[in-house]
Amino acid sequence: MDAALRLARLEEIIDTSGVAASLEALLPVGVRPRQLSVRTLFIGILLALSHGRPAHLTRVHRALIELAEGDRVSLGVCVEGNGRRHVLTYRQVEYTFALIERALAKEQPDGAPSDLLQGLNDALVEASVPAARKGASASLAVDWSDHESFAFPPGRRRPSADPEASWGHRRGGPTRGDRFYGYYFSAATMVADEGAPAVPELVRRMQLSTAALDPVPTFVGVLEHMTYDGIGLGDVLCDSGYAHRRAEHWALRVRRAGGQLVMDLHPHDRGTQGTHEGAICWNGALYCPATPIALFDLEPLSRTASAAEVLAHDARSAELSRYKLGRISADDADGYHRVMCPAAMGKVRCPSRPESMALGFARPQIVAPPDPGPTCCTQQTLTIGPAVNAKTAQKYDYPSRAHRQSYARRTAVERAYATLKDPASTDITRGWCRLMGLCANSVMLTCGVVVRNLRVIDAFEAREEQDRRRMAAGLEPRPRRRRRKTLVDLVDATTAPP
Repeated sequence: MDAALRLARLEEIIDTSGVAASLEALLPVGVRPRQLSVRTLFIGILLALSHGRPAHLTRVHRALIELAEGDRVSLGVCVEGNGRRHVLTYRQVEYTFALIERALAKEQPDGAPSDLLQGLNDALVEASVPAARKGASASLAVDWSDHESFAFPPGRRRPSADPEASWGHRRGGPTRGDRFYGYYFSAATMVADEGAPAVPELVRRMQLSTAALDPVPTFVGVLEHMTYDGIGLGDVLCDSGYAHRRAEHWALRVRRAGGQLVMDLHPHDRGTQGTHEGAICWNGALYCPATPIALFDLEPLSRTASAAEVLAHDARSAELSRYKLGRISADDADGYHRVMCPAAMGKVRCPSRPESMALGFARPQIVAPPDPGPTCCTQQTLTIGPAVNAKTAQKYDYPSRAHRQSYARRTAVERAYATLKDPASTDITRGWCRLMGLCANSVMLTCGVVVRNLRVIDAFEAREEQDRRRMAAGLEPRPRRRRRKTLVDLVDATTAPP
C-alpha cells in the first residue's frame, strides 16, 4: 500500500475513534504548547507497528521523522517558530506518552484497567473495524493468553521494575502450565454466524490485566459494555476455562447481556449435577428421570476418532436427545423459560402419558416410569429459572454433533493470538514492548491489535477479489483449507524404490 494511503487510513481510524480529542482535554496545559499532539503520537505508534517495528518509543519517533515533508508539517512533526525550524525530538515523544499514561492510570493501581483506559481500548479497536463489516456477524470467540512483561520478576532482595505485573500461568509453551511474569491478554474475535458467509476474523474487544487477577470476570464487563454501545451479542464461544468459573462471574452475566453460550464443559462440570423437579440435570440440560443410564456415559469425541466412531457417537447423542425436556419458550426478561416432557412432545412413548403410546414404535419406549411420578412427570410443562444449570446451560446439547460443529468456530480467537505472536508480523512476545506498567503495555498492545485487524481486512478483501475474478472466468473459488496428507499419501507404494 502506498505510504500516503496508509497514513490517511491510520488518520481516519484515530479520528473515528475520538480518543485523541478526549485525551487531549485531560492533559495539563503548560506555558508553552506541546509540539507533539496526542493525535500525532498515536499515528506514529500505528505507523511504527504497521512497518513491522517493535513497540519502542524510539521507533515511534523514527516513524514520524521519516514521513514526507508535507505530512511532517501537517502533523506538527516539523514546526516553524522564532525564525527557525524545529524537528520533533525523542524527548518530546517520551514526555507526551508519559502524560497519557498518568491520565489513564488509576490513583490506586489494582491490576485492572481504569474506565478511561478500557474506553480507549474499545474505541480504537472498534474504529479499526470497517463500517461495512460491523454488522456482518454478532458471534464472538473469546479467550485469554499471556503477555510477558519486559521487566525481570522480583527477586529476594530486589523489586521488579514493573510492579503492576505479577506471576501467572500460561497453558501453552514448551511445558504446559508454564509460569510467566506479566499480564493476561483477553480478546473477543468476530466469527461467522451459523449458516452465514465467512467474515474477517477481527478482534472486536480486548483487555489487559495483571496476571494476579482472574481474567474471566474482568473481561465479561467489556462484553457487557458492548451491548451498552448498541452492539448486540450473538453466540459467545469459549473453552472450559470460562465455563468452569462461578455462574455469576461468567455464564449468568453473558446471558443477561443477550449472548448465547457455546462452550466446552470442564470435566468437573460434566455428568449428572443433581435433579430439578425430578428431572436429571446432565451437561447443562434436563432429562427424563427414566432415561437409560447407559446413555449418560456419552463423552466428547477425541481428536483421533475414526469416521465410524463419529457416526456411532452422533447416533447415541441423537438417541439421548429424545429423552431431553424440550424448550417451548424463549427466556423472558428475568431469565425464565418453560420446558415440556419429552413424551408430551412426542419424542418418546411413556405409559404415564397414554396419548404418547399411540406413537410409532420407531420412538423409544419408557418401560418402567417412576411411581409415584415426580413433578416433571405429572405436569406437562415446567417453568425453569436461571438458577437451574446456571453454569452449564448452553445453546446446544453437549456433546452433540450440532455443538461440535458450532464450537469449531472458536479456533478463530486462537488464530488471532497466533497472528499477533507471529515473528513474521506483530510479534508481541517478550521484548516487543519495553515499557513498564499496565497503561503503557495496554496502549501499545491495543495499537498492535488495530494494525493486526487492518492486515486481516486487507488479506480477506484480497481473497474476495480473487474469488470474484475466478467466478467471472467460470472457475470455482480457490479452496481455503489445505489438504491433509497422511503417511500413506507420502509413502506411496508406486513411488517407492525397487
